[in-house]
Amino acid sequence: MTNKLHIAIATDKIEATIEDYTVRLGMPPCSFISGEYALWRTETLNLSVRQDDSCKPGELRHLGWEDKSANEFSQDTDVNGIVWERFNAQHQADEINGIWSEANYIPNTDK
Repeated sequence: MTNKLHIAIATDKIEATIEDYTVRLGMPPCSFISGEYALWRTETLNLSVRQDDSCKPGELRHLGWEDKSANEFSQDTDVNGIVWERFNAQHQADEINGIWSEANYIPNTDK
């Protein structure tokens, strides 16, 4: 499979969300920034949660595709006003490491 659906959700309870989603997905996040962010990459899904005061808890921040063939990060907005991103695993890692230098996140591209 080339594309994984990316879902980005806002939360105001990051630690509880990480615990809950770890159980729901059957695995811990592959990247975690204490008090701020977590990312899960499964065979079919790329899910991120972020402590984000500009959004309501549970609100969709954006959607997108993790696409191995993406040569660059891109985004556009659909007819419903939803932001869609397109990126490969390294683009996402670069963004995470750019925001949180302590993350030192290196993606496992086998997933």
